[in-house]
Amino acid sequence: MATEVIPRQAAQAPPGTPPGGAPARRVRDPGRVLRLYVPLGLYLAFTLIPFYWMIVFALRPAGSTSPVPWPITFEHFATVWNDIGYAVFFKNSVIVGVLSLFFTTVIALMGGYALARFRFRGRGVFMVVLLCTQFIPGAMMLIPLFTIFRELKLINSLWSLVVADTVFNLPLSIILMSGFVTAVPFQVEEAAMVDGCSRLRAFFAVVLPQLRPGLIAVGSFAFIHTWNNFLFALMFISRQDNFTIPVGLSYTIGEYSADFGALAAGGVVAALPVVCVFAVIQRYLVHGISAGAVKG
Repeated sequence: MATEVIPRQAAQAPPGTPPGGAPARRVRDPGRVLRLYVPLGLYLAFTLIPFYWMIVFALRPAGSTSPVPWPITFEHFATVWNDIGYAVFFKNSVIVGVLSLFFTTVIALMGGYALARFRFRGRGVFMVVLLCTQFIPGAMMLIPLFTIFRELKLINSLWSLVVADTVFNLPLSIILMSGFVTAVPFQVEEAAMVDGCSRLRAFFAVVLPQLRPGLIAVGSFAFIHTWNNFLFALMFISRQDNFTIPVGLSYTIGEYSADFGALAAGGVVAALPVVCVFAVIQRYLVHGISAGAVKG
């Protein structure tokens, strides 16, 4: 009796496989290198070359024109820190930055939670007003702010910078925090309240731990904006003991000359805290921004 042989079904070749059965080799596109790497290389050079020259001016001896900082000297850092009073400027910037970070984060957390969890009349208008405030330059508010701070006896006080920077940081921070809170499901918070938690306890026990990336993102933006703010510190502070780093750096430039070595050394010291902050929080920052990109 003849046995019928059923042919085995041939395996389907992946798309792009030539008739011989060998997988097709990936063809390298030379145009892709030009389109991708050349613009990135130009952008990287445009970004890093000024930082390189700042480091060169800060580390090479006075009067040297070498493009390489050799021999390395730290005399410019000593001049900035001791003679110009950079230590005092640095301390003032840290105080203003940390206080502004704290108040901005706390108020933005409360405002963002209210916008994300409660529905009230005028909520949409309030969000639009917050967005519109970002189009107002800070220079337009100098005269009203100066008048208010003069009446409150806050001129030449670091508290004037804390209040002004906090106010200008809040609109964007509240909008971002509202997106962060919206990304946390309300069902989790509701389950905690069903189990007997009050809304406040449910917020601290369930919602707040999940907002850590958002808090870090908002706080870092507030700190960096305050750290780099020059206009408010120049207008509200006239006493040298209360100068911050941006205003202190401007005093290294004279009427007819400029100490480029001291200016570059001060710029390096001013950039180090910001670089260190980004190095520590960059993974939280990326997660926080992506978590806040939720339509509320």
